[in-house]
Amino acid sequence: MTPFYFTKHYETPAKATAAAHNYGWLATHVKPLRQPALTVIGPASLTFEHIDGRHAQEEDLRSLAALLGDAHGAAWTSDLHEARLDVSHEFRDGSLLAGFRSCREVALSKRLEQGFLPDTAALHAMLTLLERSTEGPAAFYKDSNPRNFLITKDGTVFCVDTDDLTLAPFGYDLAKLIATLIMTHGPIEPPDIEAALNSYNHAAARHDAQLGATSRERLGDFLALHAVLTAPYAGRHGYRYGWLHQRPQFQGTS
Repeated sequence: MTPFYFTKHYETPAKATAAAHNYGWLATHVKPLRQPALTVIGPASLTFEHIDGRHAQEEDLRSLAALLGDAHGAAWTSDLHEARLDVSHEFRDGSLLAGFRSCREVALSKRLEQGFLPDTAALHAMLTLLERSTEGPAAFYKDSNPRNFLITKDGTVFCVDTDDLTLAPFGYDLAKLIATLIMTHGPIEPPDIEAALNSYNHAAARHDAQLGATSRERLGDFLALHAVLTAPYAGRHGYRYGWLHQRPQFQGTS
């Protein structure tokens, strides 16, 4: 018998509260993203309606890219048009949406300690890339890996998991989707990635022309960051494939 609800348990009440807050912000400011109904907020758990759906696959990339572009454009229009990527954004209730750069600087330094970067020169290169990425209008990041989409038999897309939410440049969460689809299902042909980026930019630009300007080179920069940041998860969560060989396809392009 199919259950009618799903309960997610958290290590601390604070983490459950943060996830519930993120859910509420997305529901208010990011109308294009459909989420399962949040039915119960417990002391250290959240209970949602059960969605019978499959996770994202390669053939969904273009449509999900358009969904993300629409979502990021909606968030910018509704609440993030005054946000700056390098500082936290204050919500109307006084809570904060973490800035793009600081938490990732910490994570990149940790990757050096863990052995996923060969030396301090490599770390410096990644930090420079991160600094260069901290420009332009602000979107958000919610970890758009394939498991965080549920697609029903009629094609309805639900987005799940609001544990991690930060500011991010336009295109960054699209790069996370591309990287993790490749890590899960194998290589994606460059024309398919370009088509997804075009769909993303077109959808974002419907909200404001400046939002649809993510270049292939910039997307490649984001993929390079994700390569390091997701490195500890290789072999886990269904990540069975490498994808670094695809990065040169983006270098030197616009």
